[in-house]
Amino acid sequence: MTGETFYLLCGVWALVMLAIFILAIRLSYRIEARSPGLTNRSGLPRKAMMFHTVTNVALDQETQGMRRRMIGLLLIVLAGFALLWAGVSLFRVAP
Repeated sequence: MTGETFYLLCGVWALVMLAIFILAIRLSYRIEARSPGLTNRSGLPRKAMMFHTVTNVALDQETQGMRRRMIGLLLIVLAGFALLWAGVSLFRVAP
């Protein structure tokens, strides 16, 4: 594999992982809005509480479905990093 191809593939991979992570963040904000314990009442913007939305959310079916989808998106990002690590270590060139 040439260097140019490798950099192109890494760039595409980075864009895909970023897009999936942004989808997970947006879903996290929607879950927070539906969960009474996570609602932002301060009026000031804050970071997404992604780890809290994995565990402490409303128990209705729609919110739970959104939570499962967000967990799936985060697992896709984790798997993407594992695949990149495996691919890089497989094609490592010895000096």
